[in-house]
Amino acid sequence: MTLSAWYLLLLAVPVLLAGEAVCRRVPVLARFNIPAPVVGGLGTSLLVLALSFAGVTISFSSRTDAAWWTWLVTPEIEWLTRPQKAVNLPLLIAFFTCVGLNSTWRIVRSGSWQLLLFWGLATVLAVGQSFTGVALANVLGVDSLLGLICGSVSMTGGHGTALGFADTIKQAGYAEAATAGAAAATFGLVAGGLLGGPIGTRLIQRFQLPVPGAARASSAGSSSAGGILTDIGRLAGTGRSAVVHLLILAGCIKVGAWVSYFLQSLGIVFPAYMGALLVGVALRNFLDATGRPWIRSEVVDLIGAVALGLFLAMAMASLNLRELAGAAGPMLIILVAQVTLTALFAWWVTFRLLGRDYDAAVMAGGHCGFALGATPNAVANMDALARRYGPAPRAYTVVPPVGAFLIDFTNALTITAFLNFL
Repeated sequence: MTLSAWYLLLLAVPVLLAGEAVCRRVPVLARFNIPAPVVGGLGTSLLVLALSFAGVTISFSSRTDAAWWTWLVTPEIEWLTRPQKAVNLPLLIAFFTCVGLNSTWRIVRSGSWQLLLFWGLATVLAVGQSFTGVALANVLGVDSLLGLICGSVSMTGGHGTALGFADTIKQAGYAEAATAGAAAATFGLVAGGLLGGPIGTRLIQRFQLPVPGAARASSAGSSSAGGILTDIGRLAGTGRSAVVHLLILAGCIKVGAWVSYFLQSLGIVFPAYMGALLVGVALRNFLDATGRPWIRSEVVDLIGAVALGLFLAMAMASLNLRELAGAAGPMLIILVAQVTLTALFAWWVTFRLLGRDYDAAVMAGGHCGFALGATPNAVANMDALARRYGPAPRAYTVVPPVGAFLIDFTNALTITAFLNFL
């Protein structure tokens, strides 16, 4: 039975609330700052998996061509053809637009050198993932292309890169590239969501790092009170300001859809949210430069938190865990090795080279998120830490741009080099 994509949208808030409830009642989850959307969404996916083994097969359609839903994120020249879009795409683009609207030049300037350094570190890890995957595949006696798929193709690259390179890898000689890539990326998405919070938390505690919200951090290891309903309530409490910011957000998303369209028409491959993110950055810094403080960061933060939580809950709830249940032994060995490599790299390299401070610990947690899955996972990991310990503005300036698009450039070069070598 395949359920309509609208069921995912209807389930988003209940799934998120369930995740928050579990995090409150299971101390270990709160102690290590596992994001509530990951807990609720993964629990839903596990329930669907259990039902499938019991003979009740349920899946979610994740795409829709409803004109009223896709208009905002689609330029009219494409929208007139009624293209199918992921039902949670508006939420994803809204979140990254909020990232852009909060990217002031002052913060970017203070962390610019770290952005370049972090990009370099992420590239080094991507190369290490591909090398590890290929080397282990040879040791285990399986196709080295499978090792590459289980390397930076699906880990740093995620589902998009795994499916994007599937045809190329298939032509190189591995017929099941798409299935293996989707399964590996799913494994990484789950691992990245579960690993980043504990890594960041342990770094903060192990090195007794000064944190902005130290008073809150002393409370029995639980994360700060809050959640989706609290965020919605606080947003509603801003009244007219919330309406103004939502209109600004909608305008940025619509203009950004055209920017993304023109970038893609030039043959430049970018994520769908890139145009809106760039428009958000440009608008915020133009307003700041001209002395018009129309945009309030705290309101943008609330909108972004709501959009991210709903998006991630939907993404995790719709995961097809049967792909992981049927994964071969050698593939699982390689993937476990990738998780171990990423955790060690974040702990021993990312944290230390980025300053060994609170922001560096948050960035290490975020690195686990996108090096094993996707940028929303990275931000969810950082958000879980920030909710407990306090804001980390430098981390939010450095990690999203690298995970969202900069790493795609160097990772594509890495994958291409390995393919030519193999």
